[in-house]
Amino acid sequence: MAATPAPPAAPPKPTWDPRKVEPPFPWLRPTIRIRLTLLYGGMFLIAGILLLSIIYLLAAQALNTGNEPLFKIVGGREIKVTSDNCPQAASGNLTLSEFNSAISACTDHQRQVALDNLLSRSLLALLGLAVIAFAFGYAMAGRVLSPLGRITRTARRVAGTDLTRRIELDGPDDELKELSDTFDEMLDRLERAFTAQQRFVANASHELRTPLAINRTLLEVQLSDPHAPPELQQLGKTLLATNERSEQLVEGLLLLARSDNQIVERKPVDLAEVANRAVDQARAEAEEKGVEIRGERGLAVVQGNGVLLERIALNLVQNAVRYNVKEQGWVEVTTESQHGQAVLVVTNTGPVVPAYEIDNLFEPFRRLRTERTGSDKGVGLGLSIARSVARAHGGRIIAEPREGGGLVMRVTLPI
Repeated sequence: MAATPAPPAAPPKPTWDPRKVEPPFPWLRPTIRIRLTLLYGGMFLIAGILLLSIIYLLAAQALNTGNEPLFKIVGGREIKVTSDNCPQAASGNLTLSEFNSAISACTDHQRQVALDNLLSRSLLALLGLAVIAFAFGYAMAGRVLSPLGRITRTARRVAGTDLTRRIELDGPDDELKELSDTFDEMLDRLERAFTAQQRFVANASHELRTPLAINRTLLEVQLSDPHAPPELQQLGKTLLATNERSEQLVEGLLLLARSDNQIVERKPVDLAEVANRAVDQARAEAEEKGVEIRGERGLAVVQGNGVLLERIALNLVQNAVRYNVKEQGWVEVTTESQHGQAVLVVTNTGPVVPAYEIDNLFEPFRRLRTERTGSDKGVGLGLSIARSVARAHGGRIIAEPREGGGLVMRVTLPI
C-alpha cells in the first residue's frame, strides 16, 4: 500500500511586523500641540517677566517722586520754611488747622501725580510689549505653519495633473510630517491609477479599432464587386453603416475617457477659428436639411488643446443642425471674450425642450425623452464629450431652453 503523501508545509511566518512601530514613549513625540504649548507658554512667561520688571522700575521711580519732602528749612540768621511743592502751606499767615489742611492737600496731589505717571508709563510699556508679542507670535506661527503652505502649493500643482510632484517634508516627526507622508502615499497611488488608465485607453484604442477597421475593409471590398447580387449589396451597405456607427461609438468612448483628465500641454487656441472649422464641417449637412448657419465670431484666445476644443464646437453645431425644425431653421454660432473668459454660444431653433430635461442631455447615451440608442442622429455621446472637454480645460458648459423652441448652449473657458 502506497504511503500517503505528507501535506505541504505551511509558509513561514514573516519576521517583521507590517504595522507601524510605535515609539517606546509616544508622549515624548514632538507633536505640534506640545511645540505650540511650549512656544506660547514660554512667550507668555517672558512677556510676564518683562512686564513685571518694567512695572517694578516704574513703581520705584514713582515712590521716589512721592517721597520727596514737602518743605525745606533754609538756615541763616533766621530759620525759614520754604516749599516748591506746597507754597500755600509755607506762608506764615496760616492758622494751625489751615496749615494741616494745606499739607494734606499737597500730599494727596503729589501722590496723585506719582500714580498718574505710573499708569501712563505702564500703559506705554504694555502697548510696546503687545506690539512685540504680536510680531513675534506672527513670525513664529508662520514658521510653524510653513509646512502647511508647502502642502497647499503641492496640492495646487497636483490639481493641474502634475502627479509627479511630492511634498517630501523634512523636520520633526509631528502631525504635519505625518500628513505630508500620507499625502505623498496618496499621490503615488493616484499616479499609478492614472498611468494604468492611460495605458488601458491606449490598449483599448488599438484593440477596438483594429477589428472594426478590418470589417470596414472587407465590406468595402465586397461592395466593390460589380457581380454581387442586389440583396448582398443592400446587406453590405447596412453592415457598413452599422460598422461606421460602432467606430463612432468607440471613438466617442475613448475621447470621453481621455477628456476626463486635465489638459497638461496647452497652446493658444482661438475659439473663433475652432468654431469656423466646425461650421465648415457641418455646412453640407445643414444645407441638406435646409438649416441656415449664421453668427459673428470674434477673437477669443484660450490656452488648451485645439483638437478637443474643435470637438466641442463640432458636437454642438452638429446637434444644433440635426435637432432642428424642418422648415426655416437656423443655427447661430458666436464667440467673444468677456470678463476674462472666452465664450462660445450655439443657439438653434428646434422642438421645445422642458427645463427638467436639460440635465439628462449631458448623460451618456441619453437623448430627449429617449434612452440609449434608437436614433440615426448620433451615438448619444456628443454633449457628454463636450462637457468633459470643457471641464478638462477648467471651464463649463450650460444649456438653457430657448423661448419658442430649441436650445442655447454656452461654453465658458478661462483665458
